[in-house]
Amino acid sequence: MSNSPSKKIWIKFKRNKLAVAGLIFISLLVILGTLGYLITPDQTPYANTMHLQLSNKKPGRSFEFLIISRNDKVKQINFFNKMLFGQEANFKSIPITSYRVSQNKVYAREYIGDDEQAEEKAYPLVNGENTYKQTFYLGTDIYGRDLLSRLILGIRVSLSVGLMAVIISLFIGVGLGAIAGYFGGKVDAAVSWFMNVIWSLPSLLLVIAISFALGKGFWQIFIAVGLSTWVDVARLVRGQVMALKQVEFVEASKALGFSTSRTIVRHILPNIAGPILVVASANFASAILLETGLSFLGFGAQPPMPSWGGMIKEHYGYIIMDAAYLAVLPGLAIMLTVYAFNLVAISLRDAFDVKGQNASI
Repeated sequence: MSNSPSKKIWIKFKRNKLAVAGLIFISLLVILGTLGYLITPDQTPYANTMHLQLSNKKPGRSFEFLIISRNDKVKQINFFNKMLFGQEANFKSIPITSYRVSQNKVYAREYIGDDEQAEEKAYPLVNGENTYKQTFYLGTDIYGRDLLSRLILGIRVSLSVGLMAVIISLFIGVGLGAIAGYFGGKVDAAVSWFMNVIWSLPSLLLVIAISFALGKGFWQIFIAVGLSTWVDVARLVRGQVMALKQVEFVEASKALGFSTSRTIVRHILPNIAGPILVVASANFASAILLETGLSFLGFGAQPPMPSWGGMIKEHYGYIIMDAAYLAVLPGLAIMLTVYAFNLVAISLRDAFDVKGQNASI
């Protein structure tokens, strides 16, 4: 086992400490994204609980909330569904500065600002706890929503778009590249012409055009980004297949009467899995950048779904004000995630000893 190819590749990969750190960071993102609502302070769907009075509050601020009503008709969902979709709140609350209980009533002053004092109002006394405290560790956005919760849920959008886009790009790119490289001639010329046409189009403009055709939405963005990132894979696979189709084991496969599809799938593609994995890692980073750019332009995940690009769009005007962190934090998350994937891609390239490929890494 110590001499297996996978073991040797892992040993080479571990030599790059930055790449290992990038892999750990990506693993941490996957864990946080998977747990989702189970670890977010705001566990309501899309972490969309708004308290407009708490707009743009600094990180670390704590506030006391008064529960003014409860809705016992809200269905409590199971653990798995809560992790994926969140749990709708069964109460309504308001931020307060002080309260007192008297004669089955709660008299409270609603929070309206740090320098203002609201009049005391009476509210019904509800069953159970009447008040609770919440700390906004990364502050609140312009709508008074918990920024930390939305950042965590934004991981799901970026990673899922990256994953689905890579799967789509591999399916199309490997298929067309293998066909062009194996058959050559007019087939290669036709596929290469199509690849060059797509290659000549700016990725962002191509994705926007596809988004116009498919419509705005989360699922549409999977297809749009995937259809714009397959050319790198196709060019790589085409060159690799052209180099391998003349080797002895492929000639032996033909001599034994194996079908073309079996020769490609069982004998050629496994031998170029390394370069494909490298370009797929690089495409993952490109897909994340495309998704965030689309969300910033309004073509990606639609509100109230939290998206890092959408969060920058909502808050980029605060960069020159005293709340720059509202745009800087999601921007930093994008930068670190893309950097981590690029580090992994570069280290994989070195581990697989991929040289002179058509992949731009």
